Amino acid sequence: MSDLAVQPVGETASGLSQWQRVTNTFTAPSKTFEDIKRGNKSWWMPFLIFALIGYIFFAVVSSKIGIQQVTENQVHLNPAQEEKMAQATPEQRAMGLKIGTYITEGIFIANPVLVLAIVAMGSLVLWGTINFIFGGKATYGAIFCAWMYAGLPAILKSLLGMIVIFAGTAPESFNIKNFAPTNVGAFLNPLETNKALYALATSIDLVTIWTLVLLGIGIAAVAGVKRSSGYIAVFGWWAIIVLLGVGIAAVTG
Repeated sequence: MSDLAVQPVGETASGLSQWQRVTNTFTAPSKTFEDIKRGNKSWWMPFLIFALIGYIFFAVVSSKIGIQQVTENQVHLNPAQEEKMAQATPEQRAMGLKIGTYITEGIFIANPVLVLAIVAMGSLVLWGTINFIFGGKATYGAIFCAWMYAGLPAILKSLLGMIVIFAGTAPESFNIKNFAPTNVGAFLNPLETNKALYALATSIDLVTIWTLVLLGIGIAAVAGVKRSSGYIAVFGWWAIIVLLGVGIAAVTG
């Protein structure tokens, strides 16, 4: 995993700049991933973009919704937790909300670290899948870098979420787990919809699918295998995760 190190800004004479790779991810993704395959594995630009947009989103949510309101909304969306809070003493409820607020703030603040952890673990799984099952020759660093760029559409979801907030969404109806109308679940009432159905509707997300398509293209390019193999690897794992989520929702709902 030593090839994961951040390379100098100059990279190679024939390589694309980081900004070119960012823009090509949206307009000509194959150029970005072929550049990564050639050995240009710097990933700090998309990472900085994730961190910046994430903190701007945090500021917007904090100022327009309020972190305590976000926490209260999540309690309301969980009937079991809401019932438990209703049975608690006023002091216990206040303490519970205070702790929940701290946890929510902590997740926002630690978001860049969480991004790195998720990409690192996911890249390890895809590295093993594309190499040992589909006969690819990708390095871990190339998979990691490809994932960083493939994840860029997520910033559009955050931007859309901010637009929704500024458009006047009611603070009491804001759902931090599904804040942008990019999936069917965003148009369903989570309290009135079957939990398994809601989990499935939320998982089939346009931005997520866009990201998965890019990731399929990316890992196929850096591994030197057919694009269909990249799609099967990426969408196969996604389907497993979605089914597990739906199953858990069905059992706990």
